[in-house]
Amino acid sequence: MESRRAAVSLMQALGPSARTASPARVRAAAQLPLRQYHNHTSNPRHAVQLLQQSSTAYASRPSSLLSRVGPRLTTARSYYSTDAESKPSKIWDFEALQELTTSPNPSVTIIDVREPHELQGSGRIPGALNIPVGSAPDSFHISDEEFEDRFGYPRPAPDAEVVFYCRAGVRSRAAAGLAREAGWKKVGEYPGSWLDWFEKGGKVER
Repeated sequence: MESRRAAVSLMQALGPSARTASPARVRAAAQLPLRQYHNHTSNPRHAVQLLQQSSTAYASRPSSLLSRVGPRLTTARSYYSTDAESKPSKIWDFEALQELTTSPNPSVTIIDVREPHELQGSGRIPGALNIPVGSAPDSFHISDEEFEDRFGYPRPAPDAEVVFYCRAGVRSRAAAGLAREAGWKKVGEYPGSWLDWFEKGGKVER
């Protein structure tokens, strides 16, 4: 019943493109965050597969999605989520990330994992690098040289702290798991992601 309600909310929030999707795909998209945040058992590679299948449903426009699923995705900064290997992921809230953008720390990199066309429409959190998890899920597994050839800038070092965000906190969860799987240790997530940042008046870089 809970996953059915989540599927309905997700369809309403994502608009016509989601309503044309098959019920099975919508249920899968809704069940992913429920499994991750209720059971604390995520499979980052499976998550990426689901996200790739439904990536076109993620529009760049802000919506009321956060108000419906926000309690599941936004948390206090002291909360830690876990992946399948039970390694902690530091959770960032709006205030902590805003402080980081105001007083940048060179040892911390903010990473936006949305697709480039989404950033073109909405902008990004100031200073964030764009490493899309849907179209480039291997970004933390390829060589440094291949990464720089692909994106045009160097990848954060494995000993650097990284903070992932997306539109509503689902793709950033998958990206965090992939980074840990590839050997990154200081991995953080901003579960509220772009919807939370925009609704709270965070600065936008275009």
